[in-house]
Amino acid sequence: MTAPLHRPRPGTPDTQQAMRRRNLSRVLHTVAAEGPLSRAAVAQHIGLTRAAVSTLVDELTRAGFLEELGPQRPGGVGRPGTALTVSGRGPAGLGAEVGVDHLAVCAVDLRGAVRARAQRRVDNRGRAPKPVLAELTLLVRQVSAEAQAMGLRPAGLAVAVPGLVGRDTRTVVRAPNLDWHDTDVATLLPSDVPLTVDNEANFGALAELWLADGAPADFLHVSAEIGIGAALVVDGQLLRGTRGFAGELGHVPVRPEGPACPCGGRGCLEQYAGEGAVLRAAGIAPGPDRVSLLAERAAAGDATTRKALRGAGTALGIALTGAVNLLDPRAVVLGGALSRLAPWLLPPLEKELNRRRAAPADGVLVSGLGPDGPLLGAAHSVVRGVLDDPVGAVG
Repeated sequence: MTAPLHRPRPGTPDTQQAMRRRNLSRVLHTVAAEGPLSRAAVAQHIGLTRAAVSTLVDELTRAGFLEELGPQRPGGVGRPGTALTVSGRGPAGLGAEVGVDHLAVCAVDLRGAVRARAQRRVDNRGRAPKPVLAELTLLVRQVSAEAQAMGLRPAGLAVAVPGLVGRDTRTVVRAPNLDWHDTDVATLLPSDVPLTVDNEANFGALAELWLADGAPADFLHVSAEIGIGAALVVDGQLLRGTRGFAGELGHVPVRPEGPACPCGGRGCLEQYAGEGAVLRAAGIAPGPDRVSLLAERAAAGDATTRKALRGAGTALGIALTGAVNLLDPRAVVLGGALSRLAPWLLPPLEKELNRRRAAPADGVLVSGLGPDGPLLGAAHSVVRGVLDDPVGAVG
């Protein structure tokens, strides 16, 4: 049984309490990012004395956040120090995703490893929120139980949804592809741990920021799946907008007199570059793992499929041009399921960007996370919360 982290006595100045919480976080972040490390190495990284770091490390070890691996002699010289690593037990982040055609849940430990996962293919179009979230609750309980059996304790649950989520709320204001309106997820998804809800594109962008090697601190992330969302990261932070609704790229009109969209508009990007639109143009019936079928046909040279993908790439390029000209991000990153179709989407997409952009355009990057981005971003958001405030994570 782990011991709780030390809490200041009543009357302790807030500045001392805040400093201690900040230093505990600095130690934990440093070991998570750079470990295994000795106490001396941690002290060198964060600029505190070894004695101060030892006190903080002891506290984090007792609480189950850090583990000791044994003696380590940095560089092979000097006195050996005990190597520290983030615990493979203790707090973990639960991430969940409500997709148009699936539900998924995973548990991620403080080392960033996915320790348990469950997924179910199900068509959620037009389904009422209550039964969808009841099924998601069962998956959350399954993954939580598996995690607890491995010595992990969930520290929070973050849910990714394909819709607008009110800023600082857990209410899905509108999710056109699900036909959800003003849905308070907290009332329908019972949770024994803190619950957060956010747009799937936001979580996908955060996953790219935190998990992708060499990810820039400023980029526009496009999450292209059945729906199309986007998220802008500036100086390592999400730009959410006043109400939290920033990033609805899929409902930017690319042809104002085009087909009707579930959002109420016409000619929206999703009607040309969403998964359903691409499948229709390619003559492929909806069904599980249809993106793989699109890729197979395109690779085999199927003319209809390649034409459909050229059309989708062109539409993406038109919509992205406006965003890029307005926001001037350092990079554009294509994520989501359709990132697997990048070899055929990117040429027409980049052609439109180069033709329409005010300044010279860089190439579009392709995320290596693919469709797992939102789910991983959700789980890692909980883990980051623990690393940022280990005192708060133990209640």
